[in-house]
Amino acid sequence: MLEKLTALQEEYASLEKSLQNPEVFADTKRLIRIQKRIAELKPLTLLLEEYRRCESAIRSVAEVENDPELKELAEEEAAAARARMPVLLEEMKAFLVPRDPDDDRSVILEVRAGTGGEEAALFAGELLRMYLRYAEQRGWATELLDKSDADGGGIKEASCKIDGAGAYGELKYESGVHRVQRIPATENKGRVHTSTATVAILPEAEEVDVEIRAEDLRLDTFRASGAGGQHVNKTESAVRITHLPTGMVVSCQTERSQLKNRSLAMSVLRSRLYAFQQEKLAKERGDLRSGQIGTGDRSEKIRTYNFPQDRVTDHRIGENFSNLPRIMEGGIGDIVAALKKGDEEQKLAAESRKS
Repeated sequence: MLEKLTALQEEYASLEKSLQNPEVFADTKRLIRIQKRIAELKPLTLLLEEYRRCESAIRSVAEVENDPELKELAEEEAAAARARMPVLLEEMKAFLVPRDPDDDRSVILEVRAGTGGEEAALFAGELLRMYLRYAEQRGWATELLDKSDADGGGIKEASCKIDGAGAYGELKYESGVHRVQRIPATENKGRVHTSTATVAILPEAEEVDVEIRAEDLRLDTFRASGAGGQHVNKTESAVRITHLPTGMVVSCQTERSQLKNRSLAMSVLRSRLYAFQQEKLAKERGDLRSGQIGTGDRSEKIRTYNFPQDRVTDHRIGENFSNLPRIMEGGIGDIVAALKKGDEEQKLAAESRKS
């Protein structure tokens, strides 16, 4: 493991040296890529330097064998170093995990009510609010792109953009089927009902990531429905874009401007097509295994929210989390951290098998 970590440290040194090359500064994209990689590797170099100092402290005991006072001091430092080294190794392991290049991207979030009628729509609305509150706590900007309200409250479906560095890296594990178990307000006999909602987390794609030909698109305009004011509801500002080769349909009706709605809809379409292409490539390479946490399979039941027992269970890592009211108010940080750790452990195990 130390050999691999040392190789990464050497990569860091080589990248820093490359910044002395004027040609690098002349190529903006290359410069940004190098600076980003340097920022990623710098914490590792600091950890490795501390690890080497610990090794040096342990070796120094033998160098002062003939001086009792210095030997006692050296042995104290060596004992502290031995205790510190396993901690440093554990922290450095994370740098051996293959990094998802999409982790730094912003996110297109889509939530849809599943089975369960009105209760499913209510739950979908609560999930949307949960993610928006979490984004607010993380300091990320959010923008509602499209929303279809259900007659009995909640939502049939909704999509929004969450704009923030690292948003995809944190939220990508949320893709899948979320199940809720609770007693609906309309239930007279106190029976627990089970309903579901589906969440999709897509990395926001740039225009350079996906080629979309104009002839592959059908654009329809219509009047927006629901709340939005007199102008929104009385003009054909809403936009629906159909990608003919794949049959993907994206609509946006939250803005007064048809041009703005079209731009937002194209952003969602690009992200869906990009995710579709990435999943296809991963399957061709055999990267998506059934047990992998980050598969993003939207048909997979990933989590159960049990209100009577005040418990959230994530089925992929087999962990339970309490205090449902706090979780539904955006307090999903512990869940996100546990999922990231579980995914990291799986990837580390896979890397160990390769070597």
